[in-house]
Amino acid sequence: MTTTVLVKKQTEFRSGVQAGLSIAIGYMPIALTFGLLAKSTGLSVTETVMMSFIVFAGASQYIALQLIAVGTGAFEIILTTFILNIRHFLMCASLNEKVEEDHPLKKALYSFGVTDETFSVAAVKEGTVTTGYMFGVISVSYGSWVVFSGIGHLLGSSLPDVLQQSMSVALYAMFIGLLVPSLKKQRKVVVLAACAAILNTILSFFLEPGWSIVAATLLSAVGVEAVVQMGGNKEEEEVEHG
Repeated sequence: MTTTVLVKKQTEFRSGVQAGLSIAIGYMPIALTFGLLAKSTGLSVTETVMMSFIVFAGASQYIALQLIAVGTGAFEIILTTFILNIRHFLMCASLNEKVEEDHPLKKALYSFGVTDETFSVAAVKEGTVTTGYMFGVISVSYGSWVVFSGIGHLLGSSLPDVLQQSMSVALYAMFIGLLVPSLKKQRKVVVLAACAAILNTILSFFLEPGWSIVAATLLSAVGVEAVVQMGGNKEEEEVEHG
């Protein structure tokens, strides 16, 4: 009986690894670019690898590099990355309804590896998602991100300074790549991005760069959501009176 259970777990893990290979391949160029940017920002290879090892959140790590480059304090960086990653709470809560029952410690371990991509793969899987499958998907994705972050840094050490500096363009390309798909789906995202950009420009005259980003993000998110809710309530009232 024990042998059968062990074989089943191994099979589920392999299935997860196979499903996560596409994510791992997709992470390679982004992680390489992150390593190159980290090198140009002044981080050591150890610091670069440790950031990917501990944080494992592409957009947050990219914006953290930008904040480090402008001399932002640690607290502002932590708060900004927390705000960017707060959606992970919702993803984990949603995924909890689909995964099999298991020890909370195991769930806590693989929840660390829940990203937009690993969540998508697990969410579209038919049936219940097993613990072994989750560890398979996340281990290969996580390993790719950490390893290629380090490789990107090492490659950056051998590249000309001009080329290393030009890689900073990849930071903005990364943000555009993350933003454009959302812009196509929801007008609210367009308004949110525009409000955040305008507020950040205004607040940058009065606040430090890190705090202006945090304040602009919070104010625009709260403001846009409040307007959306007010609009929704107004439509409901019109329907009731109609």
